[in-house]
Amino acid sequence: MTSILTGLVLYLFFMLVVGVLTWRLNESTADYYIGGRKLGPWLVSFSERTSAESAWLLLGLPGAALAVGLVEVWTALGCVAGIIFSWYIIAERLRVETEHYQAITLPEYLAVRYGEYARLIRSLAMLIVIFFFSFYLAAQMNGAGKVLNVTFDIPHLWGMIIGASVIICYTMMGGLLAVVWTDLVQGILMIATLVVLPVVALFEIWGQGLSMSDAVINAPAAISSLTAGKSGWAGMAAVIGGLSWGLGYMGQPHLLTKFMAIRTPREIRTGRRIAIAWAIPAFSGAMLIGLAALTLHGVSFYGDREQVMPALVTELFPGWLAGILISGAIAAMMSTADSQLLVISSAIIEDFYRKTLKRDLSDRAMVAFSRVITLTVGVAGILLAVYSDKLIFAMVSYAWSGLGSSFGPAILLTLLWKRTSGPGIIAGMLTGTLTTIIWSSFTTLDAIVTSRLTSFVFALVAIILISLASSKK
Repeated sequence: MTSILTGLVLYLFFMLVVGVLTWRLNESTADYYIGGRKLGPWLVSFSERTSAESAWLLLGLPGAALAVGLVEVWTALGCVAGIIFSWYIIAERLRVETEHYQAITLPEYLAVRYGEYARLIRSLAMLIVIFFFSFYLAAQMNGAGKVLNVTFDIPHLWGMIIGASVIICYTMMGGLLAVVWTDLVQGILMIATLVVLPVVALFEIWGQGLSMSDAVINAPAAISSLTAGKSGWAGMAAVIGGLSWGLGYMGQPHLLTKFMAIRTPREIRTGRRIAIAWAIPAFSGAMLIGLAALTLHGVSFYGDREQVMPALVTELFPGWLAGILISGAIAAMMSTADSQLLVISSAIIEDFYRKTLKRDLSDRAMVAFSRVITLTVGVAGILLAVYSDKLIFAMVSYAWSGLGSSFGPAILLTLLWKRTSGPGIIAGMLTGTLTTIIWSSFTTLDAIVTSRLTSFVFALVAIILISLASSKK
C-alpha cells in the first residue's frame, strides 16, 4: 500500500469512527437534524463553511480558473460577499426566529410562520429540496470518483461508490453531530490544502524561472481578461454572472440549518468572524491553484480540467503529504454531501411524514426511520452520479441557482419585511424554481444573464407583488 493511499484510508476510517461515537447521542429528531441546538461557534462556522464549499471549490473552481482564467475572480468575490451578507444579515435573525417557532427544518419554519398555507409550503419545499439537492449530491459523488481516479487510478465508478459509502455510513449513524465534528476536521484539511498547495506551487514556479503574470498575459485573450475577453454587455454579463454566486448563500438549506443549530444567538458573532477568516484565503487559494497549473503546464496539460488539484498535489508533494492534502478534496465532497443527505432526509421525515401526513412514532423509532431514509437517499445519489455526464461546476451551479432563488428571497423577506405573506412565499418558491429550470434550458439566455441572477430577482419581485396584493385583500 502506498503512503498516499495509507493516509487516505486512515482519514476515511476516522470519519467512520466519528459516526460510531455519535450514534447514541441522537435521542430525538431534533438531535439528529440540528444537534439539539447546542453546538458551539467553532463547530458551526467550520461546518457551515465546509458544507458550502464542496468539491467545486477544490476541483471545480481551480479547473475553471485554468480553463477560462481571470474572469473567475468575480466568482470568488461574489462568494465571499455572499458569505459575509449571510452571516451578518440572516444568521442571528434566523436562529432567534426558528427557536421561537420551534422549527428544526427550513420548510417547517416557513410553514409555521404562515400557518394557513402550511401544508402547501411544506409539500412544495420538500419537492424543491429533493429535486435540486439530487444534482448537488450527485456532483459530490462525482467529485469523489475524479479524485480517486486521478490519484490511485481507481475506476471512476468505484471511486464514487467508495467515497459515497463512507459518507452515507457516518451520516446515517451520527446525524448532525457526526456531520459537524467531521466537518471540523474536513475544514482544517480543506484550508490546509487551499493554502499550502498554492504556496508550494509558487515556489516551484519561481524555482523554474517562470512567471505567473507572464503566463496569464501570454495566454489566450479570454484567459487573461477579467471579462473573459468580452466587451460591452457581454463583458458586464460575465462579471455579473460571477458575482451572482453570492446570492445563493441566503437560500441553501444545508447552510441555514447550521445557523439554527448554534447554542445561542449571541455566539453567531464569534462564528461569523471564524467563517470569514476561513473563506478569504480559501477562495484566493482555489484561484491560485488554477493559475499555477496554467503557469507550469499550460491550458491543455490536463485532460479533465477538474482534476487539476489532485494532479498538482501528486506532482509537487511527497507521497505521505500528498495523501493528506488529497484528503482535503475528499473532505470537500464529504462535508457538503453529508449535510445534503440530512436536509433531504429531514424534508421527507419531518416536513412530509410527520407534519404533512400527520404520522408519528416514538423518538427512537423516528431516528431509526431517519437513518433508513438517509441510506436510501445516499444510494439514489450514487445512481444519479453514475448516469450524469455533467461537470461538477455545472451541476453545482444549477442546484445553487435553484435552491438560492427558491428559498433565499423567501427567507430574506420573511426576516426583514413584515408584510410578507403566505401566498407571496409560495409564489416566490415557484418562481425561483421554474425560472431556474426554464432559463437554464436556453443556453443563449443564460449567456446573456445567468439564471442565478434572474431567478433570484424574479422570485424576490414575485414575493413582494403577491404579498402586497394579498395583504390588500
